[in-house]
Parts: sequence; C-alpha cells; structure tokens
Amino acid sequence: MARDYYDVLEVERTASEGEIKKSFRRLARQLHPDVNNHDPDAEEKFKEAAEAYEVLSDSERRRTYDSYGAEGLRSGGWHPRTEDFSSIQDIFQNFFGGDGFGEQFGFGRGGPAPGGDIGAVVEVTLEEVLKGSKREVVFEAVSVCEHCRGNGAEPGTPINTCERCEGSGQLREVTRSVFGQVMRAVPCEACGGAGKVPEQPCEVCDGVGRTSAERAWEVDVPEGIEDGQRIRISGAGHAGEPGGGPGDLYVEVRLAPDERFERQGTELVTKLQVSATAAMLGEEATVPTLEGDEPIEVPAGTQPGDLAVLEGMGLPPLRGGRRGNLHVVFQVVIPPELDDEQRALVGRLHESLRAETARRSP
Repeated sequence: MARDYYDVLEVERTASEGEIKKSFRRLARQLHPDVNNHDPDAEEKFKEAAEAYEVLSDSERRRTYDSYGAEGLRSGGWHPRTEDFSSIQDIFQNFFGGDGFGEQFGFGRGGPAPGGDIGAVVEVTLEEVLKGSKREVVFEAVSVCEHCRGNGAEPGTPINTCERCEGSGQLREVTRSVFGQVMRAVPCEACGGAGKVPEQPCEVCDGVGRTSAERAWEVDVPEGIEDGQRIRISGAGHAGEPGGGPGDLYVEVRLAPDERFERQGTELVTKLQVSATAAMLGEEATVPTLEGDEPIEVPAGTQPGDLAVLEGMGLPPLRGGRRGNLHVVFQVVIPPELDDEQRALVGRLHESLRAETARRSP
C-alpha cells in the first residue's frame, strides 16, 4: 500500500504550500545520489517524494487526495509524471528546471559529455508488420573523426595536459542558492572537459575529435509492431566527447495507410461489397487478406453490416503468439439506377415479397 503523501514529505495535513515546497526541496537535496550515494534506494525514495509533491502542490489534486486518497486521483485519470522518467536526473530537470541537480544544488557531475540521441522515422506496410522486415534509415550524425581517431590531435603530434584544470577536466565554482553558498563543478572551457589539449589540432575536425556526416543503419522491424512505437538502437546516436560515450538512435515506426484494412491491435477489419441479389440469394466471393485473396461464403439473407470472421488472418502480437482475426463487414450495394427490364423484374419481386409479408402478418 502506498505511503501517505503527507508522511512522505514529512509535513502536517494542514501544511501551507510554502511548507510543502520547502520540505520537498530539503528531501530532494538529501535523496540525490550525488549526496546520498550510500543509500541504494535513494532514487526510489525521491520518486516517491516527487509524486507526493506533484499532488500536494496542486490545490485541486490536494483536495481530491484529502477526500478520496490516491485511488480517487487515479480514478479521475491522474497518473504520476515520475513514471515517465528514466532517471532521477530527468525528474530533477522537470521539477527544478536547468540541467538537473548540479544546476540547482551545486553538485555537478562534470566529466566528458555523452553524445546526444537521434530520432528517425521509418514507414512500414501491414505486410511488413505481419512478417517483420529489415529497413535502412539514413540520418545525419556526429561521429568520431577518423583522421585523428577522436583525440583531436593531428596524427603524430603530442597531446598535453590542460594547464587550466591540471588534467581534471573540471573547474570549481562557488555560487549562491536558497541553501547558501554551494560548490559547483563545471567542465573546463579550455579543454572541453577532456583534461587534455592537443598541441596541433586535427586538420579535419579542428581539434574537436568529431565530425558530422550522413550515416545509414539497417533496422530490424519486428513483426507485430504498433504504429508509433519506437525501436532503440543503443550507441547508434551522436558521438560524445572523448570518454563520454555515444547516444542512442530511436526509430519511430509509422504504419503506411492501407485502404483495404483498418487495424485494431492484432485484429484487421475489411469491407466487402455484395449486390442486393447476392445478399438475398447467397454466393461465393473473395476477400483480400495480407497473404492474397481468400474465398468467402456470402450467406443467403445477408444483411448490411453483417460480419464474417476469418480466424488467424490478422496480425501477430509484438512478442510472438497467436495471430488475430480478419473481420469482414458486408456492405449491401443498392444500384442507384435501373433500366426498364430490371425495374420490371424488381417490381414483380417486390409484389411477391409484399404478398408474402401480408400472409404472415397476424
């Protein structure tokens, strides 16, 4: 059972907004792993505190919580934002702004910056969703300079220790915040946080150690993938600073429009037009599937909107398993115009059916 939000923030139920904010900031400083690295549960504790603060700092949510508890909030559609963040740094940035804890509380991590992530988009057909596919995506990316192999120095020339930071890659600054004077570590501007400075910068990358170029990557698109889902390829993003590591590539999969089918998860829906006489008398027809046309029986007496189900002719789930079904919706087509002969035939049928209906009426 979840802890009471007031207990989490260590405040009374009558606490003011200012008291709630002050307590949350105190807990945030205590629980950040830069300070509380001896507690392996610090991150989860901070997420719990952030969730409590998100509710109690909002007057409307707080009233709902006071009256109905956490279940009352969730029944109204609220979910904590902390569920959407992958790390405690993300949560700090969301609640406090800036670049995370170092910006707000003076405990910067420093060190070489990692490479950024890259987003790409690939469009796939329903047939590719059925069987999976390999697709090549092309994107612009920052890569390690091949000429200097990422060290920023012209090959054969020395790399010296940075004189300004003495090789640490960081400089210390004292800043003032709501907590008083705090020490802040920032990357050294002279060496970019690397701690080393090339005596003769690389002629290709101007000493940066990285270049920008077009890159192609073959992506495995798994069967059953949904429209809008992303595929993460670790390490395929922008190259970071030396020692910083590369970012990731995120490929968003979009489903190409298909006028034949409507997708509903693993289920497919298609429409089959049949003539009015075929609907009355029944007939053999064919319906499109992802694997070619399939014969189908149109039962006599079919009504507009009636359904037929072809089992196992839909799509597979993402992680494997039984395929969904193909649902066929019958659309009875009434001709907009008739010639004289057709009108006469339909008239006789109409009279016959009307007489039959009259005999059956009580």
